[in-house]
Amino acid sequence: MKVLFAILAFFITVAGTVYAVTMEKTDGMMGQNMAMTAKAIFAGGCFWCMESDFEKLDGVTDVVSGFTGGTLKNPTYNGNHNGHYEAVEVSYDPSKVNYEQLLDHYWVNIDPFDDGGQFCDRGHSYLAAIFVANDAERKSAEASWRAVEQTFPDQNVVTPILDVSIFYPIQGNESYHQDFYKKSPVRYQYYRWGCGRDKRLKEIWGNKTVN
Repeated sequence: MKVLFAILAFFITVAGTVYAVTMEKTDGMMGQNMAMTAKAIFAGGCFWCMESDFEKLDGVTDVVSGFTGGTLKNPTYNGNHNGHYEAVEVSYDPSKVNYEQLLDHYWVNIDPFDDGGQFCDRGHSYLAAIFVANDAERKSAEASWRAVEQTFPDQNVVTPILDVSIFYPIQGNESYHQDFYKKSPVRYQYYRWGCGRDKRLKEIWGNKTVN
């Protein structure tokens, strides 16, 4: 009987050790995955378009449409979103694309001289803005802003650099806005063409823009 208990105790110990090692490896892998994901927030007019534009960039793992920049809690698209910007939260792998490259991609997909909205969309919620989460992002954003200003010395760059605030993803019965360009490609392309977005981008940036 003692021998039986000894054998059972041995197997329980082995099983416990294997479980502990497995969990340690799993936790380590989860930590690595979390460490490889960073987020950045940009506003550039219609979030359908910004979502489409950023998801074309290698190293970007996810783009979520929503609102940010205002004080109103839980803004909605069809309801009240006063004071907020239409924006996107970009998740990316810093080992494949860095924040400075995100900024480069951002600029060539907006009109940095428009102080009334973006393209055919007018009003505060369609204004462009860069939202920075820390001093390093602010330093990079300001450097990129100056580079754009130097590229267009005769133009007034009006895109502000703002401190990040709560980002409210579009959700619930308005979640159809997420990945809209994939869910309704014909409607999306018709809107984008009708808004003159790509035409204006080409006028400003030439072949630097990707659509």
